[in-house]
Amino acid sequence: MTANTVHDRLALARTTLTPTQVLSVLIAVAALGFTLVMFQEPTAHEAMHNFRHAAGVVCH
Repeated sequence: MTANTVHDRLALARTTLTPTQVLSVLIAVAALGFTLVMFQEPTAHEAMHNFRHAAGVVCH
């Protein structure tokens, strides 16, 4: 069994994603980051934290 590394995932993304898809992801990540930075109310912060965990992002 081979390990599924970040390097492998990036290589796969380079060969399968179009520039438009990459741009869409970057815009979505930037929008989520902006929302998290601008809305520091505990409810908004907690919602974004939970969203990151649901999306599989390790944040701590």
